[in-house]
Formats: sequence, C-alpha cells, structure tokens
Amino acid sequence: MLTLQNISYKIKDNGKEKSILEDISFDFECGKNYVITGANGCGKSTLAQIIMGIIKPTTGKIIFNGKDITNSDITERAKLGLAYAMQQPIRLKGLSIQKMLEYASGTQLNTSGACDYLSKVGLCARDYMPRELNSTLSGGELKRIEIATVLARNATVNIFDEPEAGIDIWSFNGLVDIFKKSLKGNNLNIIISHQEKLFNSADEIVLIADGKIKANGCPNSILPIINGYNTCKRLGVE
Repeated sequence: MLTLQNISYKIKDNGKEKSILEDISFDFECGKNYVITGANGCGKSTLAQIIMGIIKPTTGKIIFNGKDITNSDITERAKLGLAYAMQQPIRLKGLSIQKMLEYASGTQLNTSGACDYLSKVGLCARDYMPRELNSTLSGGELKRIEIATVLARNATVNIFDEPEAGIDIWSFNGLVDIFKKSLKGNNLNIIISHQEKLFNSADEIVLIADGKIKANGCPNSILPIINGYNTCKRLGVE
C-alpha cells in the first residue's frame, strides 16, 4: 500500500552536507499499526514529514497504492488519503472546533455527530464544539482535538507524530485503544513515538538510529533490541 524506496534526506549544516536519513526502504501494509521509534534527532519525525509531503527527500521514491507520489505536495497527498497529526498542533484563532471537525469529516455535524469523534479522545462535544482553536486551550486539549480531527478524516494512512506529547495520563491508555480501534482493515497508522507505553499498540515496531532502519518486527522481538541499543548508546558503545 505505502512503500518507501531508498529514501535519503540531507541538509546543509555550516556549509557542510549532513545526512538525516540514509537509504530508508520499507513497506507499510494495510490493517496494521506501526510505531517508528528511536532517540531524539534520529530522523523519525523527518521521515513522517517526508511521507506526508511537508518536505521532499533528497533521493528515493514514495509509492502509494501503485502511484509514485514523491513529487506530490501535501494537498495532493491529503486528497489521496493521507492524514497527519503534527508534533505541535497549531492554534487557529476564529476557527471553532466544530468547524474544524466538519472540514475534516466533510459533513455538517451536530452535537451527537461531533461526540462520535471527541468522545474517543476523552472530551465532551457539548463543552468543546463552540470553542476556538486558540490560546484558551491547553496543549493536551489541542493534541486530543487534533487526533479527533485525523480520525474524522477517515483517511487511508494516518500519521501521528508523537501523539503523547503534552497530554495527561489518560492519553497513554486512551491512545493505545484509539489506535487499535481506528484500524478497519483497509487503512494503517504510522505512529512516531519513543514512549514504550505506546509500543503496545503496535503490530510492528521500526527502530531508526543514525538515520537508518536498525531493526523492525513485532514488539516482543524488537523491544530487547531497543533496550540493548539504548544501553550501548548510554555507555558510548556501538
């Protein structure tokens, strides 16, 4: 369904070329939750942005349902069925939560309709529908609303960049439940996270380190590798 072919991404840093991602190749299958993990700065969020079309890879291809979307922009990819929840949700003064959910779902929503989405993230539709996406909302509230918006899209590929960031203790158990229940057999979730509590939602974990895929597989097989790799990094041993 979604295939990455030899994806690399390089930037200029003080006049020198710096590699962020190197030769990433991977097949994402429908009906699965994937967690992409790794230390801060390993390139996992960069990979998420490349998949969504926010930034372009230096080399490589992205194939979605047999179509090369490498040069497609974020709007084109959204129309094709990709959705993205940012690490830091934006605030939009003047736009109500109800309108945001309506834009995402493509339908007019009453309280009951909004409740279908907001209740999944632990919010009451009656309390939140008229509110604006502005500074009166906490970071945790914004994060939950953004996740609800992605769910309302009913997209084929849902990308969640550190969905646990800034949200309370409910979220870990709630997020695992959301990710499991949001799969309908013809879609997939890509979750960017370094929180072990969210690994329980994964059918497959992908470990990225130094811009490369170091290992991938089911949680039982990958967690020992992750723990061993983190221990080596802390000790300065490769």
